Amino acid sequence: MRWLRGVKAHYSDERATVYHGDCIEVMRSLPDNSVDSVVTDPPYGLEFMGKDWDAPWKRSGDVEWVEEGTDASHPFRDGSARIRFGLGGEASYGFQLWFTDVATEALRVLKPGGHLLAFGGTRTWHRLAVGIEDAGFEIRDSIAWQYGSGFPKSLDVSKAIDKRQGVEREVVETIPDRWAGKGSVLQRSNQSPAESVNITAPATPEAQQWSGWGTALKPAHEPIVVARKPLIGTVAENVLTHGTGALNIDGSRIGYQSGEVDFTKEQKQSTTATVNFGGAKPGDVVQMFKPAGRWPANVILDEAMAAELDRQSGVSVSVKGTLTSKPGGVYGNGKGLPSHTAEYGHNDSGGASRFFYVAKANKSERPRDGDTAHPTVKPLALMRYLCKLVTPPGGTILEPFAGSGTTVQAALMEGFNVIAIEMTDEYLPLIVERIERYGEMLF
Repeated sequence: MRWLRGVKAHYSDERATVYHGDCIEVMRSLPDNSVDSVVTDPPYGLEFMGKDWDAPWKRSGDVEWVEEGTDASHPFRDGSARIRFGLGGEASYGFQLWFTDVATEALRVLKPGGHLLAFGGTRTWHRLAVGIEDAGFEIRDSIAWQYGSGFPKSLDVSKAIDKRQGVEREVVETIPDRWAGKGSVLQRSNQSPAESVNITAPATPEAQQWSGWGTALKPAHEPIVVARKPLIGTVAENVLTHGTGALNIDGSRIGYQSGEVDFTKEQKQSTTATVNFGGAKPGDVVQMFKPAGRWPANVILDEAMAAELDRQSGVSVSVKGTLTSKPGGVYGNGKGLPSHTAEYGHNDSGGASRFFYVAKANKSERPRDGDTAHPTVKPLALMRYLCKLVTPPGGTILEPFAGSGTTVQAALMEGFNVIAIEMTDEYLPLIVERIERYGEMLF
């Protein structure tokens, strides 16, 4: 077992360490400049399914309560009041201040130039980003994780009106509940989804007028904050000194689909050249590089979103092309270098999704301990991709909100070391299960 100034590890081996406790307190025990990246899926601050872990600042008492959107007729809601967000809602600012504390410790333990990737909810992402920036990070970008598996959490306005009037609605149809049998993944206060759902008709003229109206859209994307600890010196100096500060572009390129032609780029040395280009003789063709795919984008899709994008875009064709510079021109850099020709292109065809990384999920990824499962598990392929994007080879990743351990497993499978922190007791066995299940393959 590893110890950090009185903090005992729940699990430890040569590559993975798991701590049980509040992430801010545990991170305070980690040494300065000791990790290469932070890849995390923190609470979104929405009290997801009524879980206290998704509103960690509630202990401070800075919470306003509101009944809107909690009608008991909505699946998985018990009618209790929930936290208020937005202008005048103290929960918004409380979430921001809380994550500023988290990011402050993450900044300290990161090496200079180290990147932080943090998922956020669409309602609270702006507070997450401000908290990260206020801690001292540079906001470099945001990645849109787009998926097709979200379900709307909306109040049925028509039902709410009839309930307010104290009028009972007539049941016109009973249908199976699509979430039945999903177990604790969708439980709220230990209440499982019903086996069936009643479809009811509006009972009052007012309810009829507002039939079909709700309060929320179907979630289909989550933003990921891309931030970086300030560099010491230039990027080149920081990379050479600390091994951090850059993104692994070639290692994260969008791979080709079956039948596509590899990208090539060549530059032809002018036959009249007096200066060799890259050591080539006049007239030689020089292959500059041949990467394994397209440049990574700040949009990532799941399979459902990729299929929908391809359905809408249809088939497009990418063809090769050439560019020829003049002596002293763009390629000549204004320094009298010889003219040459650059040949480039993908020479492929397909749907628009081929321009983006597609994270393919596997149902077997979700670990279970009896009837316990974490409700917000990200696809393993997605987390492997993100870990690889921001972490140097052999580096150490910090995950302050380990959950069921997806980031832990992803880090290990990509050859990284990992430090994970989790506060909720019931998720600790899931993390260890992931490590041990894949330990034979990883080690």
